[in-house]
Amino acid sequence: MSLSPAERLVAAKRRNRYPLASEFSGRYEFPFDDFQTISCQHVEDGKSVLVAAPTGAGKTIVGEFAAFLAEQKGQRCFYTTPIKALSNQKFAELCKVHGEANVGLLTGDSSVNGDAPIVVMTTEVLRNMIYARREGIENLGYVVMDEVHFLADKFRGAVWEEILIHLPERIQVISLSATVSNAEEFGAWLKSVRGETEVVLSEIRPVPLYQHILIGNRLLDLFVDDGRVNPELIRLERSSARRIPGSSRTGGRSFSSIKAPTRPEIIWKLHERQYLPAIYFIFSRAGCDAAVTQCIRDGISLTTSDEREIIQAVIARKTSELPHEDFGILGFHEWSQALERGIASHHAGLLPMFKETVEELFQQGLIKLVFATETLALGINMPARTVFLEKLIKWNGESHVAVTPGEYTQLTGRAGRRGIDIEGNAVVLWSEQIDSSLAAGLASTRTYPLKSSFSPTYNMSANLISRFGKERARKSLAASFAQFQADHSVSGLLKQIAKNEDALSRVSGEGACHLGDFSEYMMHRFAIKKLEQSASQRPGRGERRRNRRDIEEEISFHRKELKSHPCHQCPDRENHARHHERGERLLRETDGLRSRMENRTNVIPRTFDRVSAILEELGYVQGEKLTDKGISLTRIYAESDLLLTEMIFQDLFAAISPADLVGLLSGLIFEGRGERSKIPRIPKSLDNSVRACISTWSKLVYLEEGEGLNPQREPNFDLAWSSYRWANGNSLHSILRETEIPVGDFVRNMRQIIDLLGQLMSARSELTALTREAIKRIDRGVVAYSAVVA
Repeated sequence: MSLSPAERLVAAKRRNRYPLASEFSGRYEFPFDDFQTISCQHVEDGKSVLVAAPTGAGKTIVGEFAAFLAEQKGQRCFYTTPIKALSNQKFAELCKVHGEANVGLLTGDSSVNGDAPIVVMTTEVLRNMIYARREGIENLGYVVMDEVHFLADKFRGAVWEEILIHLPERIQVISLSATVSNAEEFGAWLKSVRGETEVVLSEIRPVPLYQHILIGNRLLDLFVDDGRVNPELIRLERSSARRIPGSSRTGGRSFSSIKAPTRPEIIWKLHERQYLPAIYFIFSRAGCDAAVTQCIRDGISLTTSDEREIIQAVIARKTSELPHEDFGILGFHEWSQALERGIASHHAGLLPMFKETVEELFQQGLIKLVFATETLALGINMPARTVFLEKLIKWNGESHVAVTPGEYTQLTGRAGRRGIDIEGNAVVLWSEQIDSSLAAGLASTRTYPLKSSFSPTYNMSANLISRFGKERARKSLAASFAQFQADHSVSGLLKQIAKNEDALSRVSGEGACHLGDFSEYMMHRFAIKKLEQSASQRPGRGERRRNRRDIEEEISFHRKELKSHPCHQCPDRENHARHHERGERLLRETDGLRSRMENRTNVIPRTFDRVSAILEELGYVQGEKLTDKGISLTRIYAESDLLLTEMIFQDLFAAISPADLVGLLSGLIFEGRGERSKIPRIPKSLDNSVRACISTWSKLVYLEEGEGLNPQREPNFDLAWSSYRWANGNSLHSILRETEIPVGDFVRNMRQIIDLLGQLMSARSELTALTREAIKRIDRGVVAYSAVVA
């Protein structure tokens, strides 16, 4: 459509005002959406921005513009991501645009060209740089925080807030978020800590998403044109319910006459409807692997001979460093056979190089179907034509819980590839547990607020005291998004308290009696009611049953007092009583509101005070200064930061072998997926060290509970034997056949131990030789190859 002369004039003026944004957009073959254009213009104006838009909408364009601006102005740009896989992906993309010499990568595993003008890094790396006051921040002009909504993550979310609070205010921050319902609140907080920040929202998906339900062998739209749930779907659900006579009071139990399709039948249905490539979410690693096996057994193949040749070449390139003797234990042949057929699984238990291979092949359109856990939805660029959900219940690490509307949106947001598909499809498999009303509720809910999970840790507190002193550190934590949200909720509580107090003043007047003190009269009524309840209740464990006669005597006393009271003769007595009872309820409610307000007022600084009290008691802080112990703590970023530092200063690593060190550290990072072993297998040489570690942890828990803090996680030594053997040179095959841990988990845990060893070396220089030898022993084979950026 051609522009009118007036529209052309406006466009020309805008280009003149924003020459860099215009030059940048001209490099792309497609026109920018309004939210992309507006966001880039705000950045060129020197402002920070919060961009909240649906998955796949193209938010990263704004982040890439920041990198472009940095290059143009001779400044640096840090592009942060929540996970290493996303960092690797963004690194490869930016290298193609800016050249390998101009782009670096810093993750826990990799350090490539870290002094480059544009550096991609995981969020924790930037946080550590800020605390260490490294030189790289001097010429830093822009920080991109991709997937900034991760600050809601209860395990890692605090890192995002630490950066946003403590990054120098002169640096522009480009925050990229999924759609959240309180983006304006988040934006208001960003303005309070970062200065001028513009909020740009977009609800528009570039590729429309259509919701469907697979019920039996019929694939139906979830909604009709006017937004109602499909009447045909409701009719099918109702007609499918039948009764089996002769069981239960209702005359029978219900069952569904709808036969659930098998996974192969589902795949052929998607293939028939041209809904492939698809991501098929199964919230279980074993379920994903079993689904692939089932497809192979049923002879499903979704690729051409030409595609199979390309797949084989990619597999050969990606796994060229993999030792052939490990092929069997890794299930290499079964995995590659499935890939050649266009089918794969994707979950955290896979070997990292296997996962990377699947991601590359899927992005090229060579893998047509991926069975995945929800980890695939965490930012990795793997869009599909269709997303299929087999269940809407998932394991959250502690229990089975329902998928939330926000999670549903994140998962289904992968459907629809910009520039390829004209529409995306989300399909839910119907069952008696997953009916149309549940699916419709998830698909139509648009309220998923971003809630802070921020809380001061020992390492964070030590770093802040080191940098600012205790009082300024306390004030800086009051600037957190968690405290910002708590303060807003306090404002709401204050309004409710004021309403209650107003109502109380009215009720007090209406409950007054001209004959006497009605409160005194009601005291006797309440006493009688409480005594009668006490007489009818069984005593709790350890409580002595009160003598029945004593209770009856007390009741008799209060009844006499009641009848002799002047207010007993009042004709409006029951009306006064109703007002008085309402006043009592209002008083209780108001006291509860005040208690909640007290708990939320300065909640983050008060938590910092409790953490500081423990640090002082254990000798990490003296006055406003850190001791040697405190300085070491500033360099330990692990979840068990305080426990590890205590172990250092108890000399638990002084006379220990490298293999023993690896086994001991495994207890601080390992989180098993099943039940813990009652008696984990531990090398004899580690017995005393493990006992000392558990004893130290117990003492810390005692201190933490005394201060009202959540205790640090208990050490888990279920991986100690396997990690000890790996450090002693045993083969991967011999280790994995003795344990149920998947190879991907084993590799990830070894890499976490390597990271912890690096922190240990930084915290205590006298441990350098020991930690280097330990790293050398475990950074081998598949563990070493998994750190390589392919």
